[in-house]
Amino acid sequence: MKLKLLTGALAVSAALGTVGVASAQTLQETRDRGALRCGVNTGLPGFGFQDDAGEWAGLDVDYCRAVAAAIFGDPTAVTFSPLSAVQRFPALQNNEVDILSRNTTWTMSRDTTLGFEFVGVNYYDGQGFMVREELGVTSALELSGATVCVQSGTTTELNLADYFAANNLDYNPVVIESQADVNQAYDSGRCDALTTDASGLYASRLELGNADEHIVLPEIISKEPLGPAVRAGDPQWFDIAKWVHFALLNAEELGVTQANVEEMKQSDNVEIRRLLGTEDAFGEGIGLSNDWAAQAIAAVGNYGEMFERNVGSGSPLGIARGQNALWTDGGLQYAPPVR
Repeated sequence: MKLKLLTGALAVSAALGTVGVASAQTLQETRDRGALRCGVNTGLPGFGFQDDAGEWAGLDVDYCRAVAAAIFGDPTAVTFSPLSAVQRFPALQNNEVDILSRNTTWTMSRDTTLGFEFVGVNYYDGQGFMVREELGVTSALELSGATVCVQSGTTTELNLADYFAANNLDYNPVVIESQADVNQAYDSGRCDALTTDASGLYASRLELGNADEHIVLPEIISKEPLGPAVRAGDPQWFDIAKWVHFALLNAEELGVTQANVEEMKQSDNVEIRRLLGTEDAFGEGIGLSNDWAAQAIAAVGNYGEMFERNVGSGSPLGIARGQNALWTDGGLQYAPPVR
């Protein structure tokens, strides 16, 4: 039996070939470096972008700060690497970043052939279309013959082809590497329609010359579960990345916020005390201090606070929680318990 297991392990390693496999020392390397390296979007408001002061902001950015806080007790101990859709996977495979937190769709091929582990879904999304209101188009099914701007190297590009083929529609794709250039091409009139994840459409509309002149069509043509990823082969690092995400979800469910996290350490609720490190010692299992989750929550708030601040009602995007509400509120966001 041992021989078979060893043979199987070698076969898996051979199949992975040159894809990135972690060295199982990512936590120590990160500590030695003194900072987490996080791959983020080149510029997508609400998820990963630089604000007017040059500071990185967004839902994906806050997740990286939460991981840094869990490790170092310091949310600023992180360096951000802006990556295009084409650049993102090689950057993670080649150990140029420790975590890829860049609105990336979790698919089977990415999970099983690239040498990655997906941490979870931090935003449930779906692909849509945006057009100029003056075109009079009210449905994506009216886009036959249209020129459509789309980013290269994305599931978006593949979904676009599938949707038009399935509905016997003709189209002319304009495929561009960076989302900023895609938006510019659409804004300049080079394309009739722009397609990307629905959240990205609302973000892109904010950057157009006159946002009110553009509408997002009602069709959602795909499932896009977006989430962070790490290299496979380092279970401890995968656990850290995964449980920081879960801790932020559990914090919202338990009513722990950025403002009350210190007070809640003395809560009568044992689930809260386990989460915040004053009951038992759950940090030991992932190589961190027992207040790892408290540090993450103190840095960025719980998942609901992150959502509202970056993409929800407290942001210019104003996106409803919808599927991204907690399971207790009819949504899909759910985390295993800390116990």
